[in-house]
Amino acid sequence: MAGVSLDRVELGWHGLNGDRRFAFRRMADQSGFPWLSASRLPELLLYKPVGESEVDNHLPTHVRTPGGAELELHSDQLRDEISQRHGSPVQLMQLKHGIFDDAPVSLINAATIRELEHATDRRLDVLRFRPNILIENESIEPFAEDQWVGKTVRFGTDNNGPAVSVTMRDLRCVMINLDPETAEADSRVMKTAVRLNANYAGVYATVIRSGELRIDQKIYLV
Repeated sequence: MAGVSLDRVELGWHGLNGDRRFAFRRMADQSGFPWLSASRLPELLLYKPVGESEVDNHLPTHVRTPGGAELELHSDQLRDEISQRHGSPVQLMQLKHGIFDDAPVSLINAATIRELEHATDRRLDVLRFRPNILIENESIEPFAEDQWVGKTVRFGTDNNGPAVSVTMRDLRCVMINLDPETAEADSRVMKTAVRLNANYAGVYATVIRSGELRIDQKIYLV
């Protein structure tokens, strides 16, 4: 569903607390990846998780629909509405450690997004790229994060602060073509990523130290 911007969040051993802990399973799909994503149903981007459970690790309690209704996360109404849009039954699943493509944390450099904006000649909301962490640094070099693979990114001035190990570059899919505000597709975005950097934009990482992440936190590459 829609991405949510946070001023602070706890980085746990399985990624950001609350991230991708729920998914709708396509009941008729018997493959190893039965989850319904916006690549199959772009309108999912128009649904926004809201509310916060005080007893369940601050997970969302409701979902705001494109029509403006706020439906309880586990309600039959939400399940039935998503099933109808998908054209086939779905079931809400909660997964303790989340569902991730290649690693539990993704990072992208703001300069990379600006370069893609310039090349496509359109505004690109950071939510289009669905990173867990957006990094703004003094460098204006796009795709600089490609050089971070094999290194550690540490957050905060404490040497024992939260840290991640960058494992691989992020090979993009059609998700970056989808506008997070309208769910409309523009194939120029992915084509531009292919042309500029072989379709890589951002990196994946695994957690090596947990802790709190905050906006304006200093970041060190070691």
